[in-house]
Amino acid sequence: MSTLPGSHLWYDWGGLNHRLFLWINHAGSGWTWDHLAAWGALAGDHRHYPLWAALALALALKRPALLSPRAVLCLLVAYLVDALFVGSIKAWLDMPRPLMVLGPAAVHVIGPPLLWRSFPSGHSAFAFSVMASLSPGAHWALRGLLVVFALWVAWSRIAVGAHFPVDVLGGALIGVASAWLASRTLDLAGYARR
Repeated sequence: MSTLPGSHLWYDWGGLNHRLFLWINHAGSGWTWDHLAAWGALAGDHRHYPLWAALALALALKRPALLSPRAVLCLLVAYLVDALFVGSIKAWLDMPRPLMVLGPAAVHVIGPPLLWRSFPSGHSAFAFSVMASLSPGAHWALRGLLVVFALWVAWSRIAVGAHFPVDVLGGALIGVASAWLASRTLDLAGYARR
């Protein structure tokens, strides 16, 4: 439970945030489930940004009909915006993570145990900024893969026990807002969509 004034309204949702977390966190188990969650968390780690950016750029240069080079430029700018917002908010709020709030007996943890800086989910912000940056003008199949990627990463953060649903939702909104701000910035700089 957060100690911030008014957090029961925007964060706890009257206990629904904790109940949703426990339902998703305990929805499955076993090798396949745990590895799917761990791989989703790994795929959405912002430290892999150079890899995702390089893959996106290679695809855009080789197949511009599938992915616009402008979309990759949008991703580059969105990442900077996303990192600024997420880093600032995490440090300012310093919210406890599920393991700290609910205890080790209640939380199914996959990977290293994390205790603080829960809101917002940086992985979700990154995944949704990738999706929202690269989707406009992309081939429909690629757009579908980007949506699946973002949802997979968001789900994985709850499944591994690292974030509450509100953290993931906050991260997703920041990711989409970062892509939108990046796109508007590129428009103002003269990189309008064709």
